[in-house]
Amino acid sequence: MKNNENFSFKDLFVFDLANNHQGDLDHAKNIIKEVSELTNKENLNGAIKFQFRELSTFIHKGSRTNKENKHIERFLSTELSKKKFEELANYAKKQSIKRICTPFDEASVDFIKELNLEAIKIASCSSKDWPLIEKIANAGLPIIFSTGGLKIDDIDNLVSFLDHRACNFSIMHCVSIYPTRKEDCNLVQISVLKNRYPEKVIGWSTHEDPNNLQAVQMGYALGARMFERHVGISNSKYKLNAYSSNPTQLSNWIESYKEGKNMYGVEERISSKIELKSIESLSRGVYVKNSIKKGEIIKPENVYFAMPILDGQLSSGEFKKGIICNNEIKTDCAVLNESIQMPATPDMQTVKTAIHEIRAMLNKAHIKLGPEFEIEISHHYGLKKFRETGALIITCINREYCKKLLVVLPGQNHPNHYHKLKEETFQVLSGSLDIVVDGHERKLYPGDCCLVQPGVFHSFSSTDGCIVEEVSTTHFKEDSYYQDNYINTLETYERKTKVDHWGRFQMLIKEKIETY
Repeated sequence: MKNNENFSFKDLFVFDLANNHQGDLDHAKNIIKEVSELTNKENLNGAIKFQFRELSTFIHKGSRTNKENKHIERFLSTELSKKKFEELANYAKKQSIKRICTPFDEASVDFIKELNLEAIKIASCSSKDWPLIEKIANAGLPIIFSTGGLKIDDIDNLVSFLDHRACNFSIMHCVSIYPTRKEDCNLVQISVLKNRYPEKVIGWSTHEDPNNLQAVQMGYALGARMFERHVGISNSKYKLNAYSSNPTQLSNWIESYKEGKNMYGVEERISSKIELKSIESLSRGVYVKNSIKKGEIIKPENVYFAMPILDGQLSSGEFKKGIICNNEIKTDCAVLNESIQMPATPDMQTVKTAIHEIRAMLNKAHIKLGPEFEIEISHHYGLKKFRETGALIITCINREYCKKLLVVLPGQNHPNHYHKLKEETFQVLSGSLDIVVDGHERKLYPGDCCLVQPGVFHSFSSTDGCIVEEVSTTHFKEDSYYQDNYINTLETYERKTKVDHWGRFQMLIKEKIETY
């Protein structure tokens, strides 16, 4: 069976039927019906999960009457035949809910394939059962594996194993204590797994008290994007265990998840009009102490800041030196934007703002710099146009070999050029890079490399921003030759600005040190 690459783990809700069917087909159907109706009502990416065991061989024939192991009697007393499981799987499909299953032996993997279920789960107790894992990996189904009881190197081993077999899989944080006490949830492991395996969907297999509605919100905030809960129904005949949710508890749990997701918000935050209005109501505007005539420069000593700020008024945060008054402003009157001319933004302010963003990009990518490095700002058409054309170059070492970091801002491009002496290889560390080498266009993603030999024209740009490692032969000054001859006519200082210390913004301009 071909691995289903289109199966989505993101925002997947796995509802584990386990042995809560009690070996009763009608009871199992009622649970599936209740869960499916709730899943469809809430428009969730939902799945019902079965557990398969070939009990005739899974339990040793000499241990079938063993009373010391609590699981043996439960498994035998709730046994469903293959025919009944097939009927349940078909029933779930008609209820428009995905079907997932946890096999506990190799024969059960074959049965899962026979039923054409959508995905397969490796239970925590099986996460070091290599004969079973090998069988599951060869089944060609999307895989979820739980981490209960595993050390981090155990998880590394399983991730590596599944990656090497090109399996489509995700990872579930799990605490195999039933029910799980609050102090045992160890939810920080969700963020640990997210940071360690950033390309994988990380989930949480929950076993806490079904009435605990805070934990799911915390799990989402820490990065869980897949959740699993045991489900069932209580009635006069069957009681539900302490870690499984009945339909009402499940509905409350899902509602809590949705509230938590809404509170989490989005990473690229956009302030609402209500929030901006609230901030504005507490902001200060610029007022003049004494009348200022038309054409005068508004000096700091001639103004004061007070609330409320009026519509169209210059705010205290926008005030700067060099503002020219276009119309007379009388004492205690507001300085309105329409009555002034703002000074041009200094070139260095453009650079300072860009450096703030570049340092943030490096922090986000977890790229650390040592105390010794050189920074050069390339601005081929002037500092004012740096955000459109140029790049920031960090030279880490330049000997017989050279290593640099290139930081390309969102929307920035570096003009077409070649080097007579230098051979260089680019490797993307963060973001994506659009590069053109000798007329051939490529899009590079993290980990991708590109070789550029001496004498070969190349240019690059990035839509969303990018950090690139450059490893090359020795870098020599004046070894860049641009297709646009205008750039070639510029003096070095006219197209490059060196930054000796970007914390103090100490820059080398026209061979002079200037601090901003």
